[in-house]
Amino acid sequence: MRLNQIQARLLQVSETPVLDAQVILAHILGKPRSWVLAHPEFFLTPEQAVELERALARLEAGEPLPYVLGHWEFFGMDFSVSRQVLIPRPETELMVEQALTWLRRHPARRAVLDVGTGSGCIALSLAIKTPNLHVLASDISPGALEQAQANLHRYALQGRVQFILADLFPEVGGSFDLICANLPYIPSAELARLKVGRWEPQLALDGGPDGLRLVRRLLRQAPSHLAPGGLLLVEIEANQGQAVLDLARDAFPAAEIALLPDLAGKDRLLCIQS
Repeated sequence: MRLNQIQARLLQVSETPVLDAQVILAHILGKPRSWVLAHPEFFLTPEQAVELERALARLEAGEPLPYVLGHWEFFGMDFSVSRQVLIPRPETELMVEQALTWLRRHPARRAVLDVGTGSGCIALSLAIKTPNLHVLASDISPGALEQAQANLHRYALQGRVQFILADLFPEVGGSFDLICANLPYIPSAELARLKVGRWEPQLALDGGPDGLRLVRRLLRQAPSHLAPGGLLLVEIEANQGQAVLDLARDAFPAAEIALLPDLAGKDRLLCIQS
């Protein structure tokens, strides 16, 4: 099967059929995408042809490309993913960027908590970019933590990142200098209409009637876990800005609070400097 044939099969199921065809073929061949483009005369072994057909069938059924590949890029790194976890998204990189900037400005503040860690991409990205950082990461899903552990071993960060089963804040003593939280924030009724709800875990998407069920709980509990002078970062849905600001001001009346936009100019990140 040639590259243009793969593209043709993906036309009805992908917004980027040309790119997806190149990526899936590179994955099957075990080559970089640039190699695929430079070698139009490639041949598939019978085993590779079977693997490609299975992958295309999954894509044609609507399954997201990252789940078919079994991995996805986030913040310039590659993380294993499965249907137990959300697919890492570019807008979440804003949280990592802000966290790293704050950590560089506060070299003595190295106790970090990642709430709702999923694949572990936030916690592990922070640890990879900050060599003396120690991160505790929690999730309520055992399946998600299993995936996060796989990524932990992939980057050999045992001893610096710990994953723990917990409903929001783990029951450990002490407070944290930096808390990152990417929680479910899609309203239930809206999620029922979205394609993402068919494939990605409901537990990681459904934010309740107004999308703020978990965010509301987090902000109520956060003051007793965030160290004085610490930073809390929370990813939000684009139209939740004012509601989240009101909740944040109630929870942290003396804090410096701001909303940061993503690259599309939409409200995306709540920042609370205690």
